[in-house]
Amino acid sequence: MNRNTMTAYIAAALLAFGTLAPHAMAQSAPVSKMTKAQAGYYHFKVGTVNVTALSDGTLAIPPGDLLTNAAPGQVASSLAATFQSTHVHASVNAYLIESGKRLVLVDTGSGELYGPTLNKLVDSLKAVGYQPGQITDILITHIHTDHTGGLMDGKRMVFPNATLHLDARELDYWMSAVKRAKAPDSKRKNFDEALMKVKPYVDAGKVKAFDGATQLAPGLRSVPSYGHTPGHSFYALESGGEKLVFWGDLLHVAEVQLPDPAVTIVFDVDPVAAAAERKRAFAEAAREKYWVAGDHIAFPGVGHLRADGNGYRWVPMPYMNDHVTPAAN
Repeated sequence: MNRNTMTAYIAAALLAFGTLAPHAMAQSAPVSKMTKAQAGYYHFKVGTVNVTALSDGTLAIPPGDLLTNAAPGQVASSLAATFQSTHVHASVNAYLIESGKRLVLVDTGSGELYGPTLNKLVDSLKAVGYQPGQITDILITHIHTDHTGGLMDGKRMVFPNATLHLDARELDYWMSAVKRAKAPDSKRKNFDEALMKVKPYVDAGKVKAFDGATQLAPGLRSVPSYGHTPGHSFYALESGGEKLVFWGDLLHVAEVQLPDPAVTIVFDVDPVAAAAERKRAFAEAAREKYWVAGDHIAFPGVGHLRADGNGYRWVPMPYMNDHVTPAAN
């Protein structure tokens, strides 16, 4: 794919959020260096529970055009300190939890909405031995369509046997014609895509809304984290004395927002509340030393947070490949 085509796809993706004018993409995004597909999965355990990180792909985005509440030059200097220039390759991650007889997916990636470098979730799922029809439950952190775009393929439900779980505030907001009418013209596409991707499951009776903190299964519960969107939710998984919290969109550009959690992003519905929630969640994760998983942290997106001056440092989960293959007879 040539540079102009890649830039056009990225511009379309960002414009889909209604956040950038075309001139914001004047600087061309990096051309992909990949000539072979990556393995889109990583297995690990939380206590006795099997969890698999699943990649939907990556998308080159320009943090300087997206991040807000940052000092002049702050974004550029933070990127330079991590050996990056104007763009970062944002991961779009989802997670599979094997909970007894239930196969639980946390978010569903972007589907076809944001260009050819994404929409890899189903292939990643199949690579670990599961078909979309085997998924029993989907935990939606929020309805932005880089998290729910994978629910539908045209008019076909990708996960026909799954029940969607999400906060009632999130469902009420994005399904509301009144809220859509009050939104700026540039934001109405968000509502339209939410209807396209989520409403078929609502109409089929496959959505189960909860109210705030809710126990969803043994060892699995929702944690309110409102701000990025009105019903944005974390999900906490606990087993065998270990804990993992799925963060959804708490963090978009780790290189900038870890050292300064006050930095927000144009996608936030309520930036003030989103920043406050990020500060609270960062402090708790560092203090309690549990695992966290982020949908836009470099794949597989799982690690710990450590306090570092006035900010935080990401400590990724160490790579393990110690499975013992049974000897052949």
